[in-house]
Amino acid sequence: MASGSVPDIWKWITSLPKQWRGEKSYSLQICNSPSTNESLNLVVSRKPEEAHPIIFCFSVCGDTHDPVSLWSSHYSRLKPANNNTTDVTVQFLLEIICGVLKYGPYSSSRSILRLPDVPMSEDSGRILSLSVLTLALLVCVYEAPSPLRREFIGVISPQLARDEMRCAARTLMLSLGSNLEEQWMRSLNLGVTNWAMEALRSGGGGGPPAPARFAVFSYALSASRLWKVQVYCPVVAMAMDQSSHHLQQAKDERLLFSLNYQQLESVIQLVYRVAFKENWIDVAVNVDNIRCDVIQLVSETLMAKQGYGSDEKHFPSRISLQLTPLQQSDILSLSVSRSTENPVQEVATDKGIDTTLGAAPAASIGISVSAHETVTRSVRPWKFEHSVQGNTASLSWFLHGGGGGGREVFSSEPPKLELCQPRSWFRNRYTSPSRPFTRSGGVIFAGDEYGEGVCWRMAAAAAGKTLEWEIKGRVWVTYWPNKKRTLHTETRRLQFRELLRLTL
Repeated sequence: MASGSVPDIWKWITSLPKQWRGEKSYSLQICNSPSTNESLNLVVSRKPEEAHPIIFCFSVCGDTHDPVSLWSSHYSRLKPANNNTTDVTVQFLLEIICGVLKYGPYSSSRSILRLPDVPMSEDSGRILSLSVLTLALLVCVYEAPSPLRREFIGVISPQLARDEMRCAARTLMLSLGSNLEEQWMRSLNLGVTNWAMEALRSGGGGGPPAPARFAVFSYALSASRLWKVQVYCPVVAMAMDQSSHHLQQAKDERLLFSLNYQQLESVIQLVYRVAFKENWIDVAVNVDNIRCDVIQLVSETLMAKQGYGSDEKHFPSRISLQLTPLQQSDILSLSVSRSTENPVQEVATDKGIDTTLGAAPAASIGISVSAHETVTRSVRPWKFEHSVQGNTASLSWFLHGGGGGGREVFSSEPPKLELCQPRSWFRNRYTSPSRPFTRSGGVIFAGDEYGEGVCWRMAAAAAGKTLEWEIKGRVWVTYWPNKKRTLHTETRRLQFRELLRLTL
């Protein structure tokens, strides 16, 4: 099979009933090793008994000098053959989905949630191929022999990065539903993280390992006056913007584990409203919800054993969105609402005099006097800004630190003295009452605070057209020490791009 080509799982599985009588098993090559010509195969096998109904299972096998089964599904029963492959195809897909979820941080042989009824048709071939390739990648990470692991993964990764596989991933995610979608992405990105960390420990250079190059996954949904973009990315796949020093050189393996076994999960929800006026059309877009969370990819027990627990991790420090109508001939103007005010600075001075009476020598009076002055200042942690460039509207959220004049966190390092202060705002940042995050370490920006939005005024001739808006986004996450004593700080960044549709 040529590198980068995707196996036609649909064609293979629909041909099974025609050739079933003559063989006890049937296989399809997923990928092969360019250097040794050894391959990774998808195999369907039936039990030796000829009784009906047919009992079969699927497996992923390494066709090496010593062929070995690396993963196997449960046995399933096939109804009497009637030239209809829907039953076996649906069962096959569900077994593959369960196989992927089993490799996740909350693994179990079967999900406690009910798996969806995915409609099967010839168009579902890409979903089958995507599911098999995802499972094959995880099988390679965890089960494949070490000499072949790198080559197999190097072949599968570009297949998963193809545009048609990303389109299939969007369809599959919408079919799974949000809960199973999260489990699927955490399972996949835990495998990506494990492989990236293995490559890091082995001294592999030249940028992130192959799976990390496609690990920023996003998709968009336009429906019911809602634009929604879902974004997933493991921390190891995010670009490093700045770092105080390289952790690998510092040899702090536990902090390295804590910071890398995390995943950013973000949801952008925008609501739009179309208002027809006498001579123009207003398209208003408002923030409904912006949510960013840094989610742990391993159990609390493992994180406490190999890392520093759930307290040491990145936090969101900046979010930037750009909305651009791709067809601009009908755009008359763009209006934005005001940004939030500058950080609040409240200075309150409390002065007083303390006196005490006590014994004193006969030559003096036993009164001591002292003065005190207390100054307090509060800084709003998050600032929101609108800006305009041509017909592009930009929305940005910036996190400001409590010390050093309230500087932007994503582009600065905390003063070394501030790192040593136990009461700095970033210390105990997930439990203190003045924390700028949720209890789990994420952020939520809701429409009641950022709901004024932006508005494009369009010519009346645009009525009836289906237009596209491009949304570009960037998210920064930063690590400053929370409870651990360390001078290490870093900021990472991801970016995504999606298209959103609107019919006037």
